[in-house]
Amino acid sequence: MEEKEKGFVVAVHRDRYEVEVLGETLYAKLKTGVYYNMKLEVKFPTVGDEVDIIINPFGDSLIVGTKERKTGFLRNNPTPGMGEQTIAANFDYVFIMMSLNHNFNLNRMERYLTLAWQSGGIPVVILTKVDLSDDANEKIRLTREAAVGVDVYAISSITGYGMDELNKYFEKGKIIVFLGSSGVGKSTFANTLLGENIMDTNEIREGDSEGHHTTTHRQVIKLPGGAMIIDTPGMRELGMWEADEGVFQTFEDIETIILKCKYKNCSHKTELGCAVKTALQNGTLSEKRWHNYNMLKKESERAKHKETFFIRQKKKHIAVKKEPRRNNKIDY
Repeated sequence: MEEKEKGFVVAVHRDRYEVEVLGETLYAKLKTGVYYNMKLEVKFPTVGDEVDIIINPFGDSLIVGTKERKTGFLRNNPTPGMGEQTIAANFDYVFIMMSLNHNFNLNRMERYLTLAWQSGGIPVVILTKVDLSDDANEKIRLTREAAVGVDVYAISSITGYGMDELNKYFEKGKIIVFLGSSGVGKSTFANTLLGENIMDTNEIREGDSEGHHTTTHRQVIKLPGGAMIIDTPGMRELGMWEADEGVFQTFEDIETIILKCKYKNCSHKTELGCAVKTALQNGTLSEKRWHNYNMLKKESERAKHKETFFIRQKKKHIAVKKEPRRNNKIDY
C-alpha cells in the first residue's frame, strides 16, 4: 500500500493543484476513484485545504482525500448544473476589499458580507484607494452603517495610509482570504504587505471604471511575519449558496426589528403592530436596506432548494449505480 503524506493546497489551477508537502511544492491531480465516485460527502480540494497525498517522484502526485475544514467560502458555481463551489478554506479572516473611487457598491458589499459570515471566518471591510476619493468620509460612514458589527478600514497601498491599523490581523499562523472585484487593488495591497512587487497589478481605469483580472488563479502567499493570505481572482459572479446564518449576521439590525413585531408570522405588509413598517416610516430602517435583505434572503432560500435537489439527484444516481445489472439474455 502506497504511503500517504499530509499536504497543504497552496494554488488551484484548472485541473491541477500545487500542494506543499514536507517543505516542497508539488503538482498534483485528484484520484478519480476517490473524487468521482458519486459519494455525497466528497469535498473537492480548494486553496487552503489540508489533503492526503501520495507522492509521485516522476510526475504529478495524487490527492486521495480532503481533511475536514474549519471554514469555507462557498458560492453558487457559475457553471450551470454544478451546485456549490468552494473558493477557499481554513482561513481566519475574510478581507472584503472595495475601492473608494469607481468600485464603491454597498449592495455588492452586503452580498460579500453575507457569504463571509456564512463561511465561519471573521469579515473585515477594507476600503482601498482612499487617496483617490473626493468623498471618502461619506462613503466610509455609509459602509459602517451597512456593515453592522464589522471592522471597517480605509487604506491606501500607495501612500501607506491606514496600513498600520491592519497589523493585528497578520499574526503568525493566521490566514486571510482577499475577496473583491477586479481592479480594487488586491494585488497592490499584497505587494505592499510583502514588501516587493511579486504580484502583477492592473488597476481600474480611471476613465471607464473597468477592472481587469490580474490574479488568474487562487493561491496562498506567505508573508514575512508568518501569516498567509489567499488571493483570489476578481469574481464577476457571486451567486448565493445556502446562507441563512450569513443573512442573519449581515442584517442583524433588521432581524432585531422583526423580533419586535406583534405577530410571530408577521408578513410586514398589512399587519397592525408591525415593527418593520414602523421602522420604515420613521426612517430607522431604509427602504434600500430592507429591499436588499429580502432579496438575499430569497436567494438563500432558492439556493437551499437547489442544494436539496442536487442531493436528491446524487442519491438517485448512487442508487442506480448500485443496482445489479439485469441479465438481458433471452433463452430460446
